[in-house]
Amino acid sequence: MASPRREFLRNSATASLLVAAGHWPAVGRLAWSASGDDRPADGPPLSPFLQGDFAPVHEEITVERLEVIGELPPDLDGMFVRNGPNPQFPPKGNYHWFDGDGMLHGVRIQAGQASYRNRYVRTAGWQAEHEAGRALWTGMNDLPDLQRIAAGEAPFKNAANTALAWHDGRLLALWEAGPPHEIAVPRLDTVGPYDYGGKLRHPFTAHPKVDPETGEMLFFGYSAMSRNIRHSTVDAQGQLQRTVSVPMRRPIMMHDFAITASQAIFCDLPAVFDFAAAQRTGSMLRFDKDLGARFTCVPRRGDPTPRSVDTAGCFMFHTLNAYDDGDEVVLLGCRMDDYPAAVAIGPQAAKEARGLADGPKAVMYRWRMNFATGQVKEEQLDDQSCEFPRINEHFLGRSARYGYAMAFDMNALLKFDFASGAVERHELGPGRFGGEGVFIPRPGGKDEDDGFVATYVVDSAEQHSELVLLDARNFTRSPRARLVIPARIPFGFHGIWLDGGMFSG
Repeated sequence: MASPRREFLRNSATASLLVAAGHWPAVGRLAWSASGDDRPADGPPLSPFLQGDFAPVHEEITVERLEVIGELPPDLDGMFVRNGPNPQFPPKGNYHWFDGDGMLHGVRIQAGQASYRNRYVRTAGWQAEHEAGRALWTGMNDLPDLQRIAAGEAPFKNAANTALAWHDGRLLALWEAGPPHEIAVPRLDTVGPYDYGGKLRHPFTAHPKVDPETGEMLFFGYSAMSRNIRHSTVDAQGQLQRTVSVPMRRPIMMHDFAITASQAIFCDLPAVFDFAAAQRTGSMLRFDKDLGARFTCVPRRGDPTPRSVDTAGCFMFHTLNAYDDGDEVVLLGCRMDDYPAAVAIGPQAAKEARGLADGPKAVMYRWRMNFATGQVKEEQLDDQSCEFPRINEHFLGRSARYGYAMAFDMNALLKFDFASGAVERHELGPGRFGGEGVFIPRPGGKDEDDGFVATYVVDSAEQHSELVLLDARNFTRSPRARLVIPARIPFGFHGIWLDGGMFSG
């Protein structure tokens, strides 16, 4: 794929000049821990994302039958899979949470029983390091690898570690600066990179959107050296149909976007790639709230001329949903006042990161945009800090009554009722910490919240993990089922429910 490689080279050019000129602050490497011990070696303190329940596991296991506490719905048939960073070897330099090799954790549920397996996503980078027996790539908190750049290679490896998407009969493991990787289900073996027959010519977001009514998948890619993003549509048969260029105000980090039945919505937020400022700040990403925020809508069909509205500066990693409402477009997501220091990018950020509890908190927020008047009505919907928002995916791009999110302390899950304004909180229990809650529709269910919310939970006292299934309609009650996994699953990112009818085995 020549074009993506040229993209990486272009993104790295200015950084390389800064390094060559000696303007990028140098920092020592972070120590390694696979056990969770906080025992720093010489140099800076151990990265918080290599400690405790963030620390990687290295054994790939298969457990054919899991202990079930409670009762699995007898007609529930499918597989819950979650992706996340899990470095194979001690980092070559400073470690950023976004660097680790992708590892998939999957629970197959069928006929009232469940099994578990975890597998690395065997990318080209993973394979090269596996054969070498050590880390070969630096990460986002390190200086770009000038030797790789000079050789015409990407300075960072595609870790395929962030999220998952199912489309056209394929499970894709995603990383937002390179192509997806196809995964065989239910074995979770890596098939290899997937580039739509060579038609994919730009980075692929970690958060594509699959329209539940048309079957189309929409995605985008951004560049650290370009003001434009590129937005593509794949039809229900898996054919890449349309790519358009969408102008932003400056080069920005854009992790997520949203769709409605008629629009794609891009979040032009003031997290700016600024290599010139990096020589002063040690971070290639600069957040400037005074620049304000802009939302840009691109029609999904016909003339792709964008329309934009401006609003107060903020940051948002993840959208919940969006929908058309007459002449207005409504967007919901987890809004922050600032970019969180815990996951800032650059060598200086490696010195300062102190874990997820550090920095601004995200709250559920709603923007109502009128492009005819240019007006935006925005409101905070609750004061509880939360992230990783999800809905019943059958309502993606349409008005949905319910949303779900992980409480920021990771000790609870939240259910939002946008009709009544009520927010329910399911406490996971003392010493128990979860992650993203994924909605699983009940087989034959008809109501929007007729189903289950699934998440992996780490039980610190029992030293094991569980897949927990909550009854979405009885959200605060004890879980419907807890599937005990005799291994620790590190904290990770995003998951997906695959209905058993999608695959065989």
